[in-house]
Amino acid sequence: CAEPARQHWAGVHAWVMTEQQPYAVVERRADFELRRYPAHLVAQTEVEAPMEAAVNRGFRVLADYIFGANQAKAKVAMTTPVLQQSAGEPIAMTAPVLQAPGDRPGRYVISFVMPAGYTLDTLPTPLDVRVQWREVAAELAAARRFSGLGRAEAFSAELDRLTAAVRAAGLTVVGPARSARFDPPWKPWFLRRNEVVLPVAGQPSQG
Repeated sequence: CAEPARQHWAGVHAWVMTEQQPYAVVERRADFELRRYPAHLVAQTEVEAPMEAAVNRGFRVLADYIFGANQAKAKVAMTTPVLQQSAGEPIAMTAPVLQAPGDRPGRYVISFVMPAGYTLDTLPTPLDVRVQWREVAAELAAARRFSGLGRAEAFSAELDRLTAAVRAAGLTVVGPARSARFDPPWKPWFLRRNEVVLPVAGQPSQG
């Protein structure tokens, strides 16, 4: 039918026409990269589904929004990566709070980072009530990069490694983990870039 096809091709173009979320590398370690992310805006939607199905469903909703399903019928450039985190954990926010995270297990928040230059006043208003905006404060975070299909088991294993490495470095985890996917589904699995990211605080130990 026409609707799934339209959503599919919106996703195709979104993956092709991308810029990357900016960050500054503070330090590179064997097991992770310590980064400083600037404050930014995200468009997000909450999905109740297993992890892999949730990111696919959320992607379609958000791709529709940035490709014109908004009151201004405006197209918004997509910024990689596509972010995902559990909605059952508190999410750090700055005012105004535009969406309260869910408190039920099995729910995920899927987010697109909005391009620099937009504000809450200039972002086009979504037609779909499932799309919400959130203002995210600047943060220090540890990121661990890996290739592959980005399945739930891989993210879980990489998160365990990242958490252990962060604690060994003397850093404190201060927020929930998020997964990040950078590449389209047709890219060979061994070339895909995935990351798991943990907000942290403190100064890393030497060595």
